Amino acid sequence: MSQKIKLILEDKTEFTGFSFGYNKAIAGEVVFNTAMTGYPESLTDPSYKGQILVTTYPLIGNYGVPDKTVKAKMFEYFESEKIQVSGLIISDYSEQYSHWNAKISLSDWLIENKIPGIYGIDTRALTKILREKGSMLGKIVLQNNDEIDFYDPNKENLVAKVSIDKKEIYGSGKHKILLIDCGVKNNIIRCLLDKDTTVVRVPWDYDFANEKYDGLFITNGPGDPQKCKITIENIKKAFNQDKPIFGICLGNQLMAIASGANSYKLKYGHRSHNQPVLEVNTKKAYITSQNHGFAIDNSSLNDEWKPYFVNLNDNTNEGMKHKYKPFFSTQFHPEATGGPTDTKFLFDKFIDLIDKSLE
Repeated sequence: MSQKIKLILEDKTEFTGFSFGYNKAIAGEVVFNTAMTGYPESLTDPSYKGQILVTTYPLIGNYGVPDKTVKAKMFEYFESEKIQVSGLIISDYSEQYSHWNAKISLSDWLIENKIPGIYGIDTRALTKILREKGSMLGKIVLQNNDEIDFYDPNKENLVAKVSIDKKEIYGSGKHKILLIDCGVKNNIIRCLLDKDTTVVRVPWDYDFANEKYDGLFITNGPGDPQKCKITIENIKKAFNQDKPIFGICLGNQLMAIASGANSYKLKYGHRSHNQPVLEVNTKKAYITSQNHGFAIDNSSLNDEWKPYFVNLNDNTNEGMKHKYKPFFSTQFHPEATGGPTDTKFLFDKFIDLIDKSLE
């Protein structure tokens, strides 16, 4: 039998389960994800930096973890080069795994990345607490050892921790895309490369004022968008030009703040593969993959911008677009991985805007 281990929430609620993965104490923000599949992709999503992830789907580990195949200078089956979550909380861990592409068990993968996990707790009860009280701080502690302090990752600039340190170039297509890496998921780069592009990936605080590019892309990433003040100032400069801009997730928030809008923290965030969004002023709805804890106040958008999509569950902002210039963004993830690809056409829209701007 595995060693007993505890999850302690900041409201003093405790859950006792069993340890799997790396055996250590950790603290962070406890959040939940309702997706049924895609744990290798979720665990490597940089947007989860500093967070302890609860999966509501009970069976985790049953298809193992794929190998580290490299394609186009990226791990083909992961969203970054390592596990990004601080800890993992699940109901039932499947020690036996089966999948044609599996190379290692989930537990061994967690050990390799020094990430602790808990199984055998009531994740339904835990999720109900997080829905009612909101995402809260928590810590995974070893038996009879509660010395680790609570830690709020949102007080730090998490983007600086997950962004690259220097410029990196992918592909050799005709459209030159300058990608501001705030914690990019690999599949965003893959989707752009599929459109005959050259992707120039630069750090979050890179001054791109003198760079030559056809389109600007601002990526997803973790934490409070207000911490990325340098990025926001650089985006303000880009707004003075007419080159197409596309932002996803944190990119949506950074573009909105740069335009003068306000951000706020959601009670428990949107983390799932089944979030319905409506394209504003149409009857077109899409099912989307999402992972964010902050949002933009639609009422704070200025006269030059308008909402592009809204969430059908809570009517929150899911994107915006400029009324006159080729700028748009989404709060959801059109690149999916994991999740539905209903909105992947938005990458085509971005390339079409670039082609028109070059005519």
